[in-house]
Amino acid sequence: MTITVRPIDETDHGAINALHRFVGWPERSEAGWAWLENNPARLELGAPAGWLLEDADGDPAGFTGNFVQRFHHEGRTLYGATGFSIIVTPKARGASRKLITTFNSQPGLFAHYTFNANAVSAPLYKRYGMVAWPNETHALKLSWRIDALACVEGRVWREIDRRAPRLTEARHERLLNPRLHEPDALTLPHGVSVLTDLEDDSRFAGFWDALKAEGKIVADRSPEALRWRLADPDLTLRPLLLAYSRDATIRGYAMAMMSKGNPIEPPMLEIIDLIALEDEAKAVPALMQALLMNARSMGAAKLRIQMVSPDLLRRLGPLADSARREGGWGHCHVKFGSTAPGAAVWSPTPFDADYGICLRPVPVGAVERQAA
Repeated sequence: MTITVRPIDETDHGAINALHRFVGWPERSEAGWAWLENNPARLELGAPAGWLLEDADGDPAGFTGNFVQRFHHEGRTLYGATGFSIIVTPKARGASRKLITTFNSQPGLFAHYTFNANAVSAPLYKRYGMVAWPNETHALKLSWRIDALACVEGRVWREIDRRAPRLTEARHERLLNPRLHEPDALTLPHGVSVLTDLEDDSRFAGFWDALKAEGKIVADRSPEALRWRLADPDLTLRPLLLAYSRDATIRGYAMAMMSKGNPIEPPMLEIIDLIALEDEAKAVPALMQALLMNARSMGAAKLRIQMVSPDLLRRLGPLADSARREGGWGHCHVKFGSTAPGAAVWSPTPFDADYGICLRPVPVGAVERQAA
């Protein structure tokens, strides 16, 4: 069968959603796809928003998105891209090569990567010149159990789905709870506060300038970039932003969002970003403590971070030792450009990946109906 690959356009959203529906992944609204395609970094680079596989009849047979981000390193602006939602239907089996090769061939990037490969697809990436990276932590995810009963119920439902999927085919949302709403108040340790000011002249802008000045490769966390992230029209609950301050200066920050992987999974509080200035040892532990203290009141069964760098593992200290080790396969793969700065100066967080745009939001409407 002849399979072709082409860049997507705004007329493809229905077909892309159908492919997501086929594999049980979250779909986007028309406004959500338009927001993603208007990613300022993608427009600056002139890169496709993604690619569609088509069979000989022109029918959609696969898809991958292309999430481009700005990065900064020693005064230069770089661009990197995450390939997200890589889907290939059975009739196009083997054609993932076309999608990944096309993604890896786009010019102008210091790195092509995925930090969210599943256990089945992970072994494929090395065939396309991508390596498991970072060396020490590419297979590691960390989670902290918040509601043991909900976690057990989730495992039971997964086993039911495996043995008798007809019992879960109704897709009824399970394991919801009335706490799933934006919290009215939080319990916060000393130095931690809710971050609300993302103006260009805010204290957070000063933190961003200090972070860039450290000389590492850092994904764009400018106030402008965060304002764009938070404008995703498909978010049902606003992500939680926390700042750690000392002497009225922000020294670290975290972003976390509630998600629910599918109708039979319990809600999770997912850490999307966790970063601090290099000389601030207290920021990461304090921010993590704040998330652990408030995860249950926000309705989460787990607190989870799905991408961990060696630097972040070091900063977490004993908190990492108290976490459950998840993953176990190489979910992080990268292909660096031939003139890219060394990998040693890039210490990514999940913010650099596709988690913030691919996680399934908590279905707030279903929560309200269940509480009624």
